[in-house]
Amino acid sequence: MVDPVIEIEVVYAAVDRQILRSVSVGEGTTVRAALLASGIGGECPELDLAGCPLGIFGKVIADPEVRVVQAGDRIEVYRPLLADPKEVRRLRAARAAEAKARNQ
Repeated sequence: MVDPVIEIEVVYAAVDRQILRSVSVGEGTTVRAALLASGIGGECPELDLAGCPLGIFGKVIADPEVRVVQAGDRIEVYRPLLADPKEVRRLRAARAAEAKARNQ
């Protein structure tokens, strides 16, 4: 018997481009297996498909090797941040305080 097929999307935003793929996978496919089936690794060799963090509609998946995709899911591939957001805010606030002190 053939497993029913479902449609999902896989997205990845690199620094210089964005990739969105529609993928057909069998019911019961895990998030990580669906990512591998998408073929996105061929376009983005810099990605560690076996270990990169993944999410579905903005929510990080703790165990993508176990979580099964549902029809219509959008798997998001996350890349490391280039800068810590807290540190960036702290530096911006320090520069603003310094500028304010100079203008008084």
